[in-house]
Amino acid sequence: MSVTTTSKPSFSIALVNYKTPEVTAICLELLKKAVNVAEVPVYVVDNNSNDESLAHLKSLDWIHLIERKATAPEVGFMAHGRALDLALEQVTTDYLLLMHTDTLIYDPKIIDILLEKISTSSQIAAVGCLEQVKRPMMATAWRLFIRSVKYYSRKAKEALGIKTREPRLFYEIYLKSFCTLWNAKIIKQNNMSFAMVERIPGYEMQDQLPKLGYQFVTIPPREMFKYLDHIEAGTVSMVNALGSNHKRVKNYQAILKKVKSG
Repeated sequence: MSVTTTSKPSFSIALVNYKTPEVTAICLELLKKAVNVAEVPVYVVDNNSNDESLAHLKSLDWIHLIERKATAPEVGFMAHGRALDLALEQVTTDYLLLMHTDTLIYDPKIIDILLEKISTSSQIAAVGCLEQVKRPMMATAWRLFIRSVKYYSRKAKEALGIKTREPRLFYEIYLKSFCTLWNAKIIKQNNMSFAMVERIPGYEMQDQLPKLGYQFVTIPPREMFKYLDHIEAGTVSMVNALGSNHKRVKNYQAILKKVKSG
């Protein structure tokens, strides 16, 4: 059953494609089943792929394809952010759903959940998840423990004047863009964008908008991943040609096998 805009706030969808022809095709195939593309604009920005994925995108008459050509070498975060901003410029709806091309939506209910949460207040800038994958409880606890040990050990070294790496928070504080619903009006009204600085797109806005009174709402991973899969760093796995035994590549292949098997 497709999501429509009937009796719901208007929203658009934006994705950035870069050299992932197989997973991009699957992502869009599932997306077309999940939403009513006659009512929901889907913007796909090809980020100078120069491969067969662009030819496939050109064959789809239901997407709004934006071909982005880089004029100079770019770092990954800025390239992705500028691509998202090209889509944002064309968006006329209240909300913008950001997805990665390695986000595979099986149940459109997740979109209804995002819309319901963001529409409860005009001060909510975005709704999403703090984690990119669903981990078992023990794995989550172990990851938190290891990260906290590193964090506090580095803080201790700093206090003692010992040279060390910058301490990184051991818990997540930013919504991840693999499936995040943004209030496009808030972004535009405050003259912000996804490529404001050289950071992961959206992180700078998540630091700045709360200072202006806006809020961010989180959905727990156990809820989010009932309805979709995300191949964490799927683009990195394919583009950088990681070895077949790398855990990211194995995860990539396992999820694709799951999709293809129905």
